[in-house]
Amino acid sequence: MPNLYLVIPEILLAVSASLLLGFGVSKTKNRAPIVRLIAIAVLVLYSVLSFLLGSQDGEAFKGALIIDGYARYVKFFIGMAAAAGLLLAGDYLEREKLDKYEFSVLTLYAVLGMSIMVSANNLLALYIGVEMQALALYVMAAFNRDSLRASEAGLKYFVLGALSSGLLLYGISLIYGFTGTLNFEAVATSIQSNGLSAGVVAGMVFLLCGLGFKISAAPFHMWTPDVYEGSPTPVTGFFAGAPKFAAIALIARLVMGPFGDITDQWQQVIIVLAVMSMFIGAIGALRQTNIKRLMAYSSIANMGYALVPLAAGTVSGLRGMLIFMTIYLITVIGVFACILQMRIRDGMVERISDLSGISKTNRGMAIAMTAFMLSLMGIPPLLGFFGKLFAFYPAVQSGLTWLVVLALIASVIGAFYYLRVIKTMWFDESEHEFINPVRALSWTSAISALLLIGFVMIPFVARTGQDWISIAATSLF
Repeated sequence: MPNLYLVIPEILLAVSASLLLGFGVSKTKNRAPIVRLIAIAVLVLYSVLSFLLGSQDGEAFKGALIIDGYARYVKFFIGMAAAAGLLLAGDYLEREKLDKYEFSVLTLYAVLGMSIMVSANNLLALYIGVEMQALALYVMAAFNRDSLRASEAGLKYFVLGALSSGLLLYGISLIYGFTGTLNFEAVATSIQSNGLSAGVVAGMVFLLCGLGFKISAAPFHMWTPDVYEGSPTPVTGFFAGAPKFAAIALIARLVMGPFGDITDQWQQVIIVLAVMSMFIGAIGALRQTNIKRLMAYSSIANMGYALVPLAAGTVSGLRGMLIFMTIYLITVIGVFACILQMRIRDGMVERISDLSGISKTNRGMAIAMTAFMLSLMGIPPLLGFFGKLFAFYPAVQSGLTWLVVLALIASVIGAFYYLRVIKTMWFDESEHEFINPVRALSWTSAISALLLIGFVMIPFVARTGQDWISIAATSLF
């Protein structure tokens, strides 16, 4: 098949997942640790291959998938985030007696779905990618079958996910019915030739609402706090990173591609989702006592911030979104590496108050967690500040100053609960002494913190990084 070499990373994931599934089930002996190590190596190789494709742009499977600079950029970070998630999960799964080879296989299938999502050039390919990712994530959420909370989280995620799938399918049906095509370019051509119809607008709105569920944008966020709290902690960390990046990348491809000529129509939807997400996320987090629920509402707010530059509808806006999401991905990996270190002799603890006084018992973790909280607040000179700067500035350039003002107000509200975590760690009396974490957790949190602290000049001096992001952003226009 022509251009098959363009999808070598996806073929690698599909073949590896299938082979590891057979390898894991072929013997009665638990092969989970070796399957996990192989899966991590596969994910790193997938990221490297996505990067090494370089300037090889083109379409595969008769135009169903498109491989361009934008897709390669997102795939690289999705693969690396998934590999980090598997690396962090090992100790937790072993201690909780959940170490099954299926976990690693499900991660590979989820990343395969995300890879199809970010390369989708066809409404049918879009749906296949979304569902492949979602089906794997449903099972991962309920992976602890002996936990009532995990079973509830998986069921809630599945039921509400089915609702979002219905919205997606209905939107796809409307667009196909009114344009007569599933291909993104053909949809754009049809809109240019035949004008904008109410059916296409309605289909677009249903599509964006369905994908809004995947990034937990308000008002489609209702699943997020309960699923984050009930799922095993490594699964929660995985949910907070790679799937969000893939889904918002798909939203950007949709609005800049087939709907690129009707910015005034989709811009209104993006703005509503952004404003509601920022304030519902920020206000909802104020009352949380569980650190995982706090991160759930934080992710809702941060997806609102990521939608702000997208509302600008410009190359610089898309570039700002990519910068913001990349920094958020690094931060959230570090945060959950710290949360996974919240283990006492009786097991895992999740309350914010359990962090009391860790500055006296675990100074390194306290420093790292403080860096992550300050970065999420957007305090200079940490990278989180530059993430918000590059995210908000394109919106100001496009005349959406009022939207940026609302984003800054939401950021001020959010600063309260991030500062509360810092205050608990440094000024409250110690309640627990966490047991020594495995090196993978402590090293990951330390490296993530150093990336946020030490590389503050990346947006200005790292010409290679700037060029890479610029190529990714301009490839959609």
